[in-house]
Amino acid sequence: MQKHCVIAIDGPAGAGKTTMAKKLADTLGIHILDTGALFRALALCALRQNVALCDEQAVKQAVQDASVTIEVDENGQRTFLNGEDVSQAIRTPEVGQGASTIGANAFVRQVLTNQVRRIAAELSVVVDGRDVGTAMLPGADVKFFLTAKPEERAERRRKEQEAKGLVESFETVLAGIQKRDYDDSHRAIAPLCQAEDAVVIDSTNCTPEQVLRRMTEVVEEKLK
Repeated sequence: MQKHCVIAIDGPAGAGKTTMAKKLADTLGIHILDTGALFRALALCALRQNVALCDEQAVKQAVQDASVTIEVDENGQRTFLNGEDVSQAIRTPEVGQGASTIGANAFVRQVLTNQVRRIAAELSVVVDGRDVGTAMLPGADVKFFLTAKPEERAERRRKEQEAKGLVESFETVLAGIQKRDYDDSHRAIAPLCQAEDAVVIDSTNCTPEQVLRRMTEVVEEKLK
């Protein structure tokens, strides 16, 4: 593998981007960056101040002095907001929807895009999100678009939440997934879409091991 490499994994909510990014990064021996966690952290910051997330100026004022940092260890990525570990707090449905809303905020997006680009310039890294390969890191060495049927993604998300003690019906989770899909793909700034040079992987009927095998093959082919 080349000395420095950046891999982008984009896709809709619940497609398994973060899971596969960690597995791929572990396989390749490089770093991982979950951009969604950064947006979630700033959404949490604004929500804690009771700010209307659709009010761009109010959100800017609420988050402009916030410090969002990440740490990566053998257990994955931990996200800190003003020094507080919010890795679990940012994984609620409310914060997830909030992240989608502030993802359309030009100030928030520019701040976090700059942060992601600084990290990617320094480290070999697998970066996952909604618009990594199209807007944040359009020059990434390898790009994937990971997707799955909405029902499959909803069931995965429901199980994830259940494991964390967050109990919601399948129908509620599916409705949330569908709303998130619509919001992410219809926002004016950097909407969710497939990069022209991305390799598409539909994980609906695949195991994580099968997806990882395909991703590894693509990376090895593109970087040989």
